[in-house]
Amino acid sequence: MYGRGAEPARRPQAASAAPDEVGYRGPAACAAAGITYRQLDYWARTGLVEPSVRANGSGAQRLYGSHDVVVLKIVKRLLDAGVSLQSIRTAVRHLRAAEPADLRRMTLISDGATVYECTSSDEVVELLQGGQGIFGIAVGVVWSDVQAALAQLHAERIDTGETLVGQNAADELARRRSRAG
Repeated sequence: MYGRGAEPARRPQAASAAPDEVGYRGPAACAAAGITYRQLDYWARTGLVEPSVRANGSGAQRLYGSHDVVVLKIVKRLLDAGVSLQSIRTAVRHLRAAEPADLRRMTLISDGATVYECTSSDEVVELLQGGQGIFGIAVGVVWSDVQAALAQLHAERIDTGETLVGQNAADELARRRSRAG
């Protein structure tokens, strides 16, 4: 019910904005990347992975883009594999500079000390011929996993701050709000 001259209450809308028009708050970024909020906060404070949409400042909440969340998930995998923080920082700079289309075609290979970008099977074979134990991360698969996870979560429009409701059928409160609007 609206009073005279009152603005209608903004209802969360179903997520339907382009990826570069939305951001994800910390809890959503954590859920999609498979990390804890404590990790996210630490990585942002130390500059390992900072939000590209909106950083902290004057009470503003951090907003992470989908590209950021892909980088977060890759950082988690590299750390879990024992890759050095120095190598991870170098990889993060490279990942942040890459275009989304390039990321989807990229494979990261690491021997535990260094992270290499491979864009062809020949490059992977060349690294394997070195005889060292290595592991790989197919960035395109990570990208797809993150996009699927983010589609289930709430986002925020960058321009208006409007909440966009994810497609998570288990989110009863969000469904009720959408129906009421």
